Amino acid sequence: MKKEPNPPESITAIPDHDSADGLRIDEHEEPLIHWLHILIRSCVRILAILMTLVIMWSVADVAWVLYQRASSSPLGLLNVNDILASFGAFMATLIAIEIFMNIVLYLRDDVLHVKLVLATALMAIARKVIVLDYKVVEPEYIWATAAVIFALSIGYWLVAKKSS
Repeated sequence: MKKEPNPPESITAIPDHDSADGLRIDEHEEPLIHWLHILIRSCVRILAILMTLVIMWSVADVAWVLYQRASSSPLGLLNVNDILASFGAFMATLIAIEIFMNIVLYLRDDVLHVKLVLATALMAIARKVIVLDYKVVEPEYIWATAAVIFALSIGYWLVAKKSS
């Protein structure tokens, strides 16, 4: 059996991600940048706390919207506009949760997760489509929305295909 020679030491393995994605700074080489990086990560933690408050507020808003819609006349019945308003409130909450996940993943891996960002954008545009009033929206707006959905879907598919 023929043994393959070892590659020269000058050839290094190609990293799984671009080194520009993350910020890995040696504090001895660049102390100012290192401390600024720590400051930014602290700000991201504050954003995570604030996003948690937004999510809690959003859940309370969903409950309030459902209560208002269900308690109005006729009692317990929802019309199409009530259902769409409820869907909009639910989707806004889900988008807030997706943004929170983006923040948590940023803290955990120190890289931008394109797949999750694209999924969040798809969720946001889906919310827009669900609550869109097609009677007052111009056809150009609908076509533009379709183009955004198509572009985000292709991007998500490409990223998902690459990662699998």
